[in-house]
Amino acid sequence: MEPHARPEPPHPAGVAPPRGLNPDVALQLLRQSGHGPLPGEPMSDVWLQALVDALVDLSSRDALTGLANRRSFELALAREIDRVARSGEPALLLTLDIDHFKKVNDTHGHAAGDLVIQAVGAALADTVRPMDLVARVGGEEFSIVLPNCPAAFGPQVAERIRKRVARTPVEIAPGESVSVTVSVGGAFAPQWVRTTARIWIDRTDLQLYRAKSEGRNRCCLEPTAVPLVSAEEKGLLFASSSFQDFT
Repeated sequence: MEPHARPEPPHPAGVAPPRGLNPDVALQLLRQSGHGPLPGEPMSDVWLQALVDALVDLSSRDALTGLANRRSFELALAREIDRVARSGEPALLLTLDIDHFKKVNDTHGHAAGDLVIQAVGAALADTVRPMDLVARVGGEEFSIVLPNCPAAFGPQVAERIRKRVARTPVEIAPGESVSVTVSVGGAFAPQWVRTTARIWIDRTDLQLYRAKSEGRNRCCLEPTAVPLVSAEEKGLLFASSSFQDFT
């Protein structure tokens, strides 16, 4: 007969961590991300709750910049699509790409490239409203979801962001800095219409490509704040309306 397994010692104050959570591994992840000490006594209710909250936040953040990651961006985009379809309030999506980023990596190394990405991310976060979501969605690419952004303000917002990055040299070594610019593409979600994330992102990317092809370090937004409704969006509109009852 196999010997009985030795019982685990009880946790302090009789508090056990949530099922499936290894506190040692979790703490190691938090330390690697630069997270500070947790409040409360180790393994106490307060400490465990802080640990869980920190892990949830860590899972939604980009490790390099501290901005929202792609998963958080996609969730925010889905929420905004739903809100615009229900309320009709305008919403702007911006996509930004660091110009000539490969040259920075090739010339100064990937550590310098990381500093550039961090500096651009900080500049973006410092320029937008608290209600806006800034995310790093890929290597040197960022996206910003701007709820309730009137069409008249869209070009001004995009241009303010572009200028903020352009006027801030990035120090990559003591006494050495590089100038950085971004190209910006933007598109508004169609109001009162349920679009899809893919359609909205494709519209924004189209404008980003235009900004790149026209010389970089510029902003290109859709020429109209009321985009043409695609056949797919029309299908979504009628599928979700009461008209389907009569077909």
